Amino acid sequence: MIKAKKSLGQNFLIDQIILNKIVDLVNIQNKAVLEIGPGTGNLTHHILKKKPKKLIVIEKDNVLAFNLQNKFNEQINIINKDVLEVDELLLCDERLTVFGNLPYNISTEILSKWIKNINSKFWFDSLILMFQKEVADRIIAKFNTANYGRLSILSNWKLNIKKIMDVDPESFLPKPKIKSTILLFVPKNDFYEIKDPKNLETITRIFFNHRRKMLKKPFNQIFNGDKKILEKFNFNLDMRPQNLDYNTYYKLAQEYEKLTS
Repeated sequence: MIKAKKSLGQNFLIDQIILNKIVDLVNIQNKAVLEIGPGTGNLTHHILKKKPKKLIVIEKDNVLAFNLQNKFNEQINIINKDVLEVDELLLCDERLTVFGNLPYNISTEILSKWIKNINSKFWFDSLILMFQKEVADRIIAKFNTANYGRLSILSNWKLNIKKIMDVDPESFLPKPKIKSTILLFVPKNDFYEIKDPKNLETITRIFFNHRRKMLKKPFNQIFNGDKKILEKFNFNLDMRPQNLDYNTYYKLAQEYEKLTS
């Protein structure tokens, strides 16, 4: 019997009802599919039943990768590497549908990397991803809420996000101590053009560095108290970072790029 490794954040999804619901979220027949962290192949099996054109799986664990190769043979293309070291832009010459029960310890790092690697065209048509519930709550958080912050702003920049369902610990082996959440991400047709995602990260880091403080200090730090920019955005410097919506931060990042270009 294969034991999950805590060091890799492994919790294998075993609930057949949940597995079926996941693969039924989008049509993958005759499409290219990518699965992250297939583990023992429970979801892989359900994906293959939907007859994709191609299935690529990324599995860091050497033992699991070996077992997957023996189990599925030529039906899958296994990449035995850390997903953070894989260039997703080189995986396929067509858009991928991505499934992932992401390792909880690096889930936000994976998502952030993927978003920042979106150039003029998307390398995926949808992402169906499992997160720790508290992380998912931060991803989908709206402004003026406690969970709203840097992750919410980055995640919603180029993607429409829909919460599908929460998943109880009993659906996994071993059982995690927390609930999980499945999110569906779909590319936006239009989004704010920011030349370098690092500029959006800089803006949100400075503004949310003291999320309970007023906007005056971070605004002055970035824009040196420029009244023209303040008038353009028409917000009160007595407000807090969580009071500004997504689009305001994207526009602030654009203004920041004008100053630094």
